[in-house]
Amino acid sequence: MTSVPGFPGAVGLSQLQVYPWPAADDEHGGSPHMHLTCSECYVVVGGRGRLETLNGQGHTTTELHPGDVVWFTPGTIHRAVNDEDLRVIVVMQNSGLPEAGDAVMTFPPEYLSPDTYPDAASLLDSDGSPSPERTRARRDLAVEGFTELKRQWRRGNRSAYEDFCAAAVRLVRPRLDTWEKTVNDGALAAARTALRQIDALRRDDFGHLFDAEVSRIAQPRQQTLGMCGFLRAFHPTHRERPEG
Repeated sequence: MTSVPGFPGAVGLSQLQVYPWPAADDEHGGSPHMHLTCSECYVVVGGRGRLETLNGQGHTTTELHPGDVVWFTPGTIHRAVNDEDLRVIVVMQNSGLPEAGDAVMTFPPEYLSPDTYPDAASLLDSDGSPSPERTRARRDLAVEGFTELKRQWRRGNRSAYEDFCAAAVRLVRPRLDTWEKTVNDGALAAARTALRQIDALRRDDFGHLFDAEVSRIAQPRQQTLGMCGFLRAFHPTHRERPEG
């Protein structure tokens, strides 16, 4: 397969079908979680639902309908709620970072240490295979923690949210060097390429225009168990130039 450019701006792209499973609060959907360095965007393509969020600005709920585009920045705890077959295209900043652990679920505090978090977050059952039962169990644990964070916020206790952020930072600290390399090789490299092209245009050098190309990626065949729902992630290594 011929090497082709990455997605524009080194973003990540996935199809998401939000889980229909009911939780203890009678809502249906995925695991509340927070990204530490990545903004995330939902492009709603079908069904209806809600995005429930908690950040330094407070607790909000955003309706989701086909055609809506909603995004949120790092530090936003978010939960996708499926009211009726909610399906979205997810555009994720810094492709590669979410896959490398830039997401921490809102488990209760006792599960937010390096000793307890990995087992609580694991999708693997006793035979080492990803399990829908394990996925639902960790979702329910995250909903339990999120429910308490919301309760504390309503009581005026902002420190519960801040304590969760601090615990999340402790969990991801061992990965930060790897994240830095991912950003350098991806988003930063893409930005630097654009700046070199701007500089070249100032000098009437437009040779890069003659290297233009078109790339294509088919819908991924494999569906995986994500935090919010069933995922089909578009991986850059699967892209091909179209024929003809």
